[in-house]
Amino acid sequence: MADEGLGWQERQRRAVRAHADAEARQRAAEQAEATALVASFAAEAARRGLRPTRLTARSYDGQARYRTRLTGWYVDRACTRAVDRAGRFHLLTVPASLRSRLLGADPQPDPPPLVLGRGGRDGESMPLRDALRRRLEAGDDWG
Repeated sequence: MADEGLGWQERQRRAVRAHADAEARQRAAEQAEATALVASFAAEAARRGLRPTRLTARSYDGQARYRTRLTGWYVDRACTRAVDRAGRFHLLTVPASLRSRLLGADPQPDPPPLVLGRGGRDGESMPLRDALRRRLEAGDDWG
């Protein structure tokens, strides 16, 4: 009887591991696709001559804006997501701090999602591909 319980536990453990592995592979594939979309966007924006702008970051609570050293293109109207000139994706929200107020914020690149806003409270999400296409179509009139 103990062997049957152990066998069941091992089967469960393997099933959980297989599920986690499959999810990790899917996440990696989505991230690779999104990274390629972002890099392609940056190259196309430069090719079209879209004027990059100096990017700013916003505090998590939305009360403060901070300078950054980044230049690139915002890809949402809220100016919280952007692609820099090197083709890296950035979430432009940072912790509020006096240091950032004085010296500027230094947001690091983030893995781009295939769907912007997925799982957000407001229920508004958009495929990354569509957001980048809209941004390219808007040209320098974005804003």
